[in-house]
Amino acid sequence: MADAQDPANNQPPGYVPPKVWVWDKANGGQFANINRPISGATKEVELPVGKHPIQLYSMGTPNGVKVTILLEELLALGHTGAEYDAWMINIGSGDQFGSDFVSINPNSKIPAMRDYSASPPVRLFESGSMLFYLAEKFDAFLPKEAHKRAETMNWLMWQMGSAPYVGGGLGHFYAYAPFKMQYPIDRFAMETKRQLHVLDTHLAQHKYMVGDDYTIADMAIWPWYGSIMREAYNCQEFLSVHEYPNLDRWVTEVGERPAVIRGRMVNRTFGKPETQLRERHDASDFEKNREDMVIARGGQRI
Repeated sequence: MADAQDPANNQPPGYVPPKVWVWDKANGGQFANINRPISGATKEVELPVGKHPIQLYSMGTPNGVKVTILLEELLALGHTGAEYDAWMINIGSGDQFGSDFVSINPNSKIPAMRDYSASPPVRLFESGSMLFYLAEKFDAFLPKEAHKRAETMNWLMWQMGSAPYVGGGLGHFYAYAPFKMQYPIDRFAMETKRQLHVLDTHLAQHKYMVGDDYTIADMAIWPWYGSIMREAYNCQEFLSVHEYPNLDRWVTEVGERPAVIRGRMVNRTFGKPETQLRERHDASDFEKNREDMVIARGGQRI
């Protein structure tokens, strides 16, 4: 049996953690250009402000999609106060390190939001905080009954705490790391499958995460685990996602909601052009400024 303490067994062979860690910019894999061990702005950039009270600065990753789904669901219910401008923050280009963005979110992660219906405007960062804030503001998708409300918050917080293992763990080591390493891939695959089993077991007895009530818990969980079940990281065969039929049913049903389809398009920069709406300033943008239409017009947005 190999000696677990023998540096020759480490990766790379002979590696021993130093007494004091030193940042090596070249050792960050695919996202080396945007990852760093300090916080704060790197450039002075003023964010644009549109015509609506709610100003969202985001990108169509799972954390961003949570919020645009809720906003589109609120609008579908007739809450006109949920009209919003969604501005693109290209995290690959480091937009999240602009001074105005950092003034909203000192953690430099999307999404970030300002609500100008209050004076001074309310700043919001962390997607779970935005879901809770908007659900309370518009009295929707957050049950009032104590047990259902607690259950909604249980699952919302579960998602906030669990997803980093999927994205930062499995996603990084399986898809993005500069080379394949069995130990971290096995570790995070095991944890991701455990989470999928948690959801599959729960949804065997519930239509949505909180029984028959469609809530912000569903909106938080679906972008992450729906993607894992369908397309994220090209890992579906690797994770044997066919083993989770109850989760698969829920992913399909939630994904067919018109507001979810619209919310998933906002600030999206990947996939088929007809699924992308780079910025959203009005409901009509879905019919005139989808990326396929912009491309057909030679890049012009109207």
